[in-house]
Amino acid sequence: MLRHAARLSSRFARPRARPLSTIDMGDTSVSARFREPDPSKPRIVLAYSGGLDTSTQLAYLAHEKGYEVCAYIADLGQDDVKDKAAIEEIRDKAQASGAYSFECVDLRREFIRDYVYECIRANCLYEGRYLLGTSMARPCIAKKQVELAWREKAEYVSHGSTGKGNDQVRFELCYLGMDPNLKCVTLWREPEYLAKFEGRQDLLDYASSHNIPVSQTKKHSYSEDENIMHISYESGELEDPAYPGVVTEYPGLVLKKKTQDLMDTPDEPCRLEIDFDNGAPVAVREHDASGAVTNSTGEDPLALFAKLNELAGIHGVGRIDIVENRYVGMKSRGCYETPGGTVLQAAHLDLETLTIDREVMRLRDTMSIKFSELVYNGYWFSPEMDFLRVAMDHAQKPVSGTVALHLHKGHVIPRGRSSPHSLYNKKLVSMDEEGGFVPQNSTGFIQTLATRLKAAKKRDAEL
Repeated sequence: MLRHAARLSSRFARPRARPLSTIDMGDTSVSARFREPDPSKPRIVLAYSGGLDTSTQLAYLAHEKGYEVCAYIADLGQDDVKDKAAIEEIRDKAQASGAYSFECVDLRREFIRDYVYECIRANCLYEGRYLLGTSMARPCIAKKQVELAWREKAEYVSHGSTGKGNDQVRFELCYLGMDPNLKCVTLWREPEYLAKFEGRQDLLDYASSHNIPVSQTKKHSYSEDENIMHISYESGELEDPAYPGVVTEYPGLVLKKKTQDLMDTPDEPCRLEIDFDNGAPVAVREHDASGAVTNSTGEDPLALFAKLNELAGIHGVGRIDIVENRYVGMKSRGCYETPGGTVLQAAHLDLETLTIDREVMRLRDTMSIKFSELVYNGYWFSPEMDFLRVAMDHAQKPVSGTVALHLHKGHVIPRGRSSPHSLYNKKLVSMDEEGGFVPQNSTGFIQTLATRLKAAKKRDAEL
């Protein structure tokens, strides 16, 4: 028992989600110009990660296709760019691969404020379960990429997405939704590139021939996509939708990077209050068992979201394993950890039930389904999204107030809510006083509502 307690204590001291104290709250952007581009060559801005795939693509674009390449990576809170040393390593790899310039742009606050919060306010849940952590990141990345293309006077953009997934659609619809004149070079759809690189070893050999420092071994058979909102796991063993079943463990760090295993979460709940203003979170307060505030995080979206990630991760909140329908027509399996986003989605919805009119809520719910589909499919920059966003903004005007929550053993449990714009009338709903409601009026109301039911029953009896 003591050994188990010691193990739990050790794990709580090192939560999976990065503690707030380890996150650089300053601007992490890095810009480097290695040389002036050759004016006789076309320029291209490549969405770059520094991994084997995009490093090979950068070199191929520069050496085989004759492009001058600006390598661009967005800092959305992923561990790949968690500190200056990691960013500089990616910068040096871009230079070795043939780029004329490198841009790491800190988009963390913009991503949270303009994309994560927008989707929370719209109550986005793709197919009722997925909080769209990857989908909402693509327009944020693409927007800055297009802006860099304008700055660099580049006619071309490129991304490293495969020809089977959703991301190719998302990136390219975002590019063209912002600038119809941009041309996209997608190597994974070019027959010549596919013939040259049939497997991982071909990529490694090409990288070696161009002195590009890349890892010789793949960490896992599955793939990851991470940002401050979530991390996704797919492919490899996870392509079998029945795996791992009820006994086998998930491979590697699947569902373990941002959240604790439920068996290792605290027995004592985390007590939170979250303040919202027009549907967006503006403050988080932690309380002890007596109700005293022990920690408060203000309006800075990065600090607020990182704190929610940390607390929710400790309590195992936000894990799902689902099969979803890709826009390109196939079903895929994905495992997701979305700790802070899961808390905000539950708290926001709880406050909405207090402040939004019933019929407005019903209309909003139908639009939320469409909003989610548009985000998932890549239509962030589209006329229909502009229309929906205006409607969502209107619905969120009264959604201000406070929600009290417990985080416990993977659950987000609302414990109370209050708002200066509440539609809740305690006197009217009370069973202990009349409160202005006349019960006798219910007789005619019920008879009117039953008119069609009585007509249908009479008709059915005659059939």
